[in-house]
This record gives sequence, C-alpha cells and structure tokens, in this order.
Amino acid sequence: MVYLPPPHLASASRPSYGEAYTNILVAHRRSPPTSASSVILLVAPDVDALCAAKMLAELLQQDDVMHRIIPVSGVAELESMKEELATYTQLHTLILVNMGAILDLPSSTWFGEFSDKLTVHVIDSTRPQNLGSLFGGGEIGDRIVIWDDGEVENMEEERKAWEALEYEPEPDSDEVDSDFDSEDETLPQGVQGVDEVFSEHTPSHKRRSLEGDRGREKRQKLDQSQTSRMSREQHARYQAIVDKHYTSGSWYGQSASTTIYILATVLERVDGDLLWLSILGLTYQYTTARISRESYDKYQSICNDEVSRLNPLPTGITNDVDTISALSPDDLSIRATEELRFTLFRHWTLYDAMFHSSYVAGKLGVWKERGRKRLTGLLAKMGFSIPQTQQPYAHMDLDLKHQLRSKLDAIAPEYGLIELAYPSFARCFGYRGPPLSAADAVEAVSALLDVAGGVTMEVEAEGARHGGEWFGGGRMWEGGRRASDESPQTKKHADGGTNANRDVIGDGTDGAEERAEVPWWVKNFWVCYDALTDIVTLCDALALSMSLHRAIIRQGTSIIDKQDIRTMRSHRVVILSQGPDLALFAHPGVLSRLALWLIDALRDKLPCTKLARGKKSLPFVLACLNERAGTYVVVGVMGAQNFGDVRKNEFGLAFINAKDRCNARSSHNSFNTSVLEIDQDDLKVFLEALCEVGEGY
Repeated sequence: MVYLPPPHLASASRPSYGEAYTNILVAHRRSPPTSASSVILLVAPDVDALCAAKMLAELLQQDDVMHRIIPVSGVAELESMKEELATYTQLHTLILVNMGAILDLPSSTWFGEFSDKLTVHVIDSTRPQNLGSLFGGGEIGDRIVIWDDGEVENMEEERKAWEALEYEPEPDSDEVDSDFDSEDETLPQGVQGVDEVFSEHTPSHKRRSLEGDRGREKRQKLDQSQTSRMSREQHARYQAIVDKHYTSGSWYGQSASTTIYILATVLERVDGDLLWLSILGLTYQYTTARISRESYDKYQSICNDEVSRLNPLPTGITNDVDTISALSPDDLSIRATEELRFTLFRHWTLYDAMFHSSYVAGKLGVWKERGRKRLTGLLAKMGFSIPQTQQPYAHMDLDLKHQLRSKLDAIAPEYGLIELAYPSFARCFGYRGPPLSAADAVEAVSALLDVAGGVTMEVEAEGARHGGEWFGGGRMWEGGRRASDESPQTKKHADGGTNANRDVIGDGTDGAEERAEVPWWVKNFWVCYDALTDIVTLCDALALSMSLHRAIIRQGTSIIDKQDIRTMRSHRVVILSQGPDLALFAHPGVLSRLALWLIDALRDKLPCTKLARGKKSLPFVLACLNERAGTYVVVGVMGAQNFGDVRKNEFGLAFINAKDRCNARSSHNSFNTSVLEIDQDDLKVFLEALCEVGEGY
C-alpha cells in the first residue's frame, strides 16, 4: 500500500504517519554525516504549506536531521527542480508540501527513474489525487508515499476501476477471433487441420466425435479469455469512473499543517507553537473558501480540545471571547474566541473593518451611496457615534467593546447580517506584542506572501489618519522593519538560500561574478517563513494587509459601478486592462482575492448558474493585464449560492481544453490549475473557446 491512512485508521499491517517519519530518521542515520542534501522539502508558496514546512522543520531539528527547504512556485519550476535533484547522489528523502498530489509521480516523467534509495513523501491538501500514485504498487510505486487524511478509504470504486484499466487486458474481440481462425494454420507438421480430418473417407461418428472435441476445446479457450478480459461495457464503466474522478473539479482536503500536527501528536511532541501553526493553516483554508463551514467546524472542534488541553486557564479566571489580554508578560497561551467577519477590526476602525468586509459588502451593498448610508445607520442604531467608529478599535470606549456583540446580535439581523461570527482562536504574545487572532495573523502572512515585494504599495502612516493636508497621508511599504533591523535568518534566505534560486552572472568589464537577483516571490516566501514566529513582523504587516483590502474594494467598486462584468452562457468575465492598481492585481493571489470579494458581494444580487450536476454556482473568470510581460493573468473561481458552502473548481480542466482548442500561447506558473497566464493577443480567442467548452460547469 503506497498511501498512509491517518493514525485512527492504521493497524499493524497498515503503517501511518509515525512509521513514515521513523523511516525518514532511519534513512538519515544511515547516510553520511556530512550529507546536507539528503532530506529536502519542496514547499508551495501558500500559508498552509508555509505552516506545515515550519512545523516539520521543527520536528526534524529536534531529531538533529539536516534538511533543506526549497520554495517551488509551480509545475514548470518543479520540472526544472527535478533535473537538479537527479544530480544529488546522497538524496534519500524528498518531501512535497502542498504539491504533487495530482501528478503521476511513479512514472518516468517524474521520479520513476530516480535511484531506488529515494523515497518521495507527498503531504498535499489539493484534490483530486493521482490514482497511479495512490494505488500503483511495485518497486517504484512503493517509494511514493501519500500522506492521506482518510479520504482514500472511501475510494474503493475508483481503486477497482483504476486497477482494472491498468492491469487487465483491454477488450478486443477481433483479436480473440483471429486467434481461433488462425489456429489451423499454426498447427505443427504431421497434424491435420479440422477441414482435412473431415474428409469423405472419415466415418461419420469419428467426424462428430472430433468436431465435439474441438468445439469443447474452443469453448474452454473462449471461457478462459473471457475471464481474463473485461467486456466493452465494463471497460467503458471503469473508464467513466476514472474520468469522473479527474474531471469533477478541484477541491481541498485536510490541511497540510493539520497532517503535521497529527504527526507531532503521535510523536508526543505537541506544544503551543505547533498548535498555533496548525490553527493558522486551517483558518487560511476557511477564509479563502477552500473548505466549507462544515469541514471547518469539524477540525475547529478538534483544535478547541487541544487548546483546552495545552492552555488551561488559572483557577478563577474565565475566558472572555470579546476582550482577550495576556495574563502575564510571559503569557503565550492560545484562547478560543468568536471571530467577527469584520476585516482586521481589532487593528482598524470599526467603520473601516465593516466597510472592507466582503460579507457586509454583499448584504448592504457598500459600493453604492445607499449602502454606505445603511452601514452608518446600522452603527447609529446600535448606539455607536461616528467619532467612536472612526477611531482605532483599541481606543474605543471599553463599554462599547463589551456591548458590540450583543448589539450586533440584536440589530444586525434586521439588515440581513445573520452570520457575523464563527468560532476561532487568538494567541497572546506576552510583552512582545498585543494578542493576535488567527484570522488577523493569516491576513498579515497572506499580504506578505503576495505583495511584500514585487510591487509598490503605500500604507497608512501610524497616527496620520486625521493629520490634514500637511501631516496626513501614508508611506511606501519597505518590508516592515528597517533593513538594519532585519534578522540574519531573513537576510540569509533572501540572499538565495537554495541552489535552486542561485545564478552566477559575470560582469563584462572586470570579470567579477555576482549572484543574480533573487525572484520577488522567493524573498516574500522567506519573509513569511520568518514572520510566522515573529509577532513584530506580523504586526507591521497588518498595515500592508489594510492597504491591500483598500485596493480590492476600490477595484471591486469600480467594476460594479462601471458594469464591467460580462455575462456569458456559463460564467461571468471581468477584464482589467487599465487602472492605478493594475500591477497589483497582476499577482494571481491578489486577483483571486478580488474574485472572492466579487462573489461574496454579488452572491445575493446576481442569478446563479445551474451546474450540470444540479447544483447552482456563481462562476467568475477574472483576467488582468501584466503590462511588463505582455500577458494576461487569468483566474477562475466557483462561488457557491449559499455563504459558507464551497463548490469544486472546474475551471482547471476548462482552461486546458480552451487553450488547446484555440492554440493560445499560455503557461501554468502555479500549482493551482485554475490560474493561467495567456498571451495578450490570445485572450479574446481563449475566452471565446472557454465559452464553448464551459457548458459542463
């Protein structure tokens, strides 16, 4: 078996995460002590993968296992990375974090021809998974280990269909008939054929006897052939099952950080830091609409039990979900809380937090003057004055903070705001900084990952909101802290800590060699990696996240006001080709955020599309011009009709079919199949082809 079930489904004959980790340690102990490249982690650039890599690196460090972490942006870079990995003779463990699940890893295209000493571990939350990697045995298949979340246990039908198509001969009745027809021609010398035996000199009873013997022999061969060959109907049915597995759309399973936390639980090494990173990975999945509210509640309840077990409150102190504060300068505890769907409301003004919330935007229509008046009226009806709602939440009157939740519960339903909160967590950081909720931490890390570098961003200067013409305004984002305050670890990573991102170029004048510029997304990756455990960097990044949300609602409001949404037969299209934030939305992560904002804002305003499987959805395609590269970044998002639900994203296959149909010049620079980069001149024909192939979703 080449997939690992979770511990509660494991048995003596079916190992789980703990046994796989032990095998990694055993392989490392047997390798030379100086082999720095024997264990390599390839990590996708998303928050969940970052958290999982940080957790796994901590476990490996505790066991004195030298390892390398290499960020990989997409399939194309993974292919080039594979060529480099083939030269590492001491490599025995390769761990893919949030990548590789859909790839046929045992094939020669990927790792089938690597050394038999190499074991590839796949810890990926993306679905669907490749059936060959899951069920393909043999010497090569056993070296591909999939860390499953229990979902494969319910894939018996897919497994049976894949094994039948892979190992059983295909139906070919013509070939069977030809074997029998040519049988007489292949008889040995001295043995007469059937026609010769049935001559006029042969007695009739012998003729009937020989005919019966040959008929029985033919029937026996035919029966044996039928038992080894499936019928055409069976073959078509099995093929339909496999096709449905791959073409039903992409979705997400258990987060990679949760998988590593389960491993730490088996190893009995869980602590507050690992639990916090696991919570961040789960929160990221929920806030980016990767998992439904039902799935989130299931994992959140497990995290809640862990929080109660690892962070017991002192006697006589109760947990106040509204106002969380550290109990001592060394308090690093995690508390359960109710998170309001107001963007960064603990660090923003209450009005801005509600105004920039996609949920509030959809219910009140804040992109119109009437919607903004309704928002002001809601706050007034709650008894919150304008000066109170326009100042930072931390400076609001304490009694108003305590009344906020009760006032919202009483008045907000009149405005259609009935799902304003969801269960979440917050962590105290003692003397180092104020408590930070999981949702706010995810917002900060996501902003750093998307726009910490590679684009110019202006953030609001602290205390300059009401400074007037002379003292108001903002400042340009320069990576948070000053360069002199950067940690040596961050500098080391940003300078190109991996061979994959190193390049030596020569100076034409004096022959001096310099290292090439590290890509902006690699720098962002390492900034985020360090920020996960640095509260100062996270707090600095909150201002960057606020600027990002301002740009999103500014662009989203412009799209709706100018009626830039085109309605096609099966989806809606928005094309961004000009504007002050064009360079910002050319980043796939930011463009995906804008698509999610549009879906939340227009969910109750636009009619949904009926899917082929009977479910209604709100499919959006956003394209943004990248002026520097001369291409369009295209993102496809499937929105559910009801808030909190999630639909499988079927744009990945639709994009591939559309670009093949029109021969558009394109590239996939992400592991997300619903993100595509199209040549500027081919966008029109691509969108036309997408309309033709998009009838199924």
